[in-house]
Amino acid sequence: MKYIDFQHITFANPQFFWLLLLIPLLVYIQYFQMEKKQSSLVVTTKQHINQSGVSFRTRLRALLPFLRILAVLFFIIALARPQNSKVNETINNEGLDIVLSLDISGSMLAQDFNPNRIEAAKKVAGDFILNRPTDRIGLVIFSGESFTQCPLTTDQNVLLEQVKNIRSGLLEDGTAIGMGLATAVERLRNSRAKTKIIILMTDGVNNSGLIDPITALEIAKAYKIRVYTIGVGSTGNAPYPVQDQFGNTRMQQMPVQIDEALMQKISTETGGKYFRATSNNALEKVYQDIDKLEKTKIEINSYKRYAELFFAYALIGFFLLFLELFVRYTYLKSIND
Repeated sequence: MKYIDFQHITFANPQFFWLLLLIPLLVYIQYFQMEKKQSSLVVTTKQHINQSGVSFRTRLRALLPFLRILAVLFFIIALARPQNSKVNETINNEGLDIVLSLDISGSMLAQDFNPNRIEAAKKVAGDFILNRPTDRIGLVIFSGESFTQCPLTTDQNVLLEQVKNIRSGLLEDGTAIGMGLATAVERLRNSRAKTKIIILMTDGVNNSGLIDPITALEIAKAYKIRVYTIGVGSTGNAPYPVQDQFGNTRMQQMPVQIDEALMQKISTETGGKYFRATSNNALEKVYQDIDKLEKTKIEINSYKRYAELFFAYALIGFFLLFLELFVRYTYLKSIND
């Protein structure tokens, strides 16, 4: 053992600490004997004796019994069997690989969510990431085309920063659901995780992109990737930002159109589930439900190891006892005589 961790010391036989009550008694007996000897001490002077040397040796002799008492103290601690305990934990987790695929088209600026759909999506995505510290999570964004905003990582700080940087207008406008799904599949294609998941969120109908959503669905099925789909938007009409001929932005009520049949097909055929979120609270609940459905398997094996410290304390006690006897019968032998 390289060191003793005093914060984790336990005692196997603490009943021996009752013997500590003997320590004050031994101190009192020693003090009484010293007082008795001092009262009967006759100071004599001899030729060639160094007075200061006699004084030091006399004082040293008076302290020797306390070394013996200290040795007794360490013997008592040794009898109590001090042990240094250390808890070791082995954590085995079967992490999931998850890719969030987020629609950032212009329609995601609709204000039927507070403050708008894209900001609400960013908030719940951030909360979801914080709740999955042992999973690798990646981020894909899409509109008229798709882009990997962040590859799979367990670095939550990096991932949250990339979520924060998402905004509408980063890519060509449109809704390429097939591209968003295909790019997410590509991120997971070489994953060795037992469970691979895509959470795809959109508020519209596929109207652009080089890859058809059904083709992307077949690729996801080939790689055994489970896809959860989320349709974002209120029912009926919603206020969308539009620009007039003067370049000013104003809100205009427009119908909400989500290809729910496609979303349902993608999720069902991959073993996932389709959710419809019509408000901020509903969107938060969707991510909470997915979080409950996809739990990371964590196995913790905990065991405690004990290192016996009996020998160390007994050795100190024997050393103090030896030191007391050595000094008494060598350096102070003339006084004893």
